[in-house]
Amino acid sequence: MRIVIGEFVSLDGVMQAPGGPDEDTDGGFAHGGWTHPFFDPQVMGGALAEWAADTDALLFGRRTWQVMAAAWPGRAGDPFADHMNSVAKYVVSDTLADDDLTWNNTTRIPGDGALDGIRKLRETDGRDLVVMGSLSLARTLVAEGLVDELRLMIMPVLVGGGKTLFPTDGALRPLELVSTVVSSTGVHVCTYR
Repeated sequence: MRIVIGEFVSLDGVMQAPGGPDEDTDGGFAHGGWTHPFFDPQVMGGALAEWAADTDALLFGRRTWQVMAAAWPGRAGDPFADHMNSVAKYVVSDTLADDDLTWNNTTRIPGDGALDGIRKLRETDGRDLVVMGSLSLARTLVAEGLVDELRLMIMPVLVGGGKTLFPTDGALRPLELVSTVVSSTGVHVCTYR
């Protein structure tokens, strides 16, 4: 399987709390929901649907999994929601117990062996293993060289601080731009390998 990271990112690299004001206020972050004014259903919705078609499984960190597990089961009835609810899901966590995994098709990967577990998943046959949100996990996978593709929706906004996707370890990581589309709201939908 290919590991693919799909994220909403501000022009200054922030991906903290794209969905709502109370999503992640760590560090006093006060701009939760910053993506909403820029969402273009035709271009961005189309890209999300296209990306979902190639996804065999989703990989989450605990916090993002809990947010998604609380939101998606109640949204059955549209193709994207049905996909989110039916696809295989993996959550990296040392604090969740197997009994906590109420969102169907979820398997826990213990945090202390996460990288080994993820490497084993990557070696299995299949299409894409997609990371959505899960900032700490996504940054770790980039730093470890385990990401095959980045799918970024780069929003035309400077958030001015917050949690970022990219490691700050000084390593040079060249990427190839495979495709880009610009939405009517100025969002660059980019795929890098």
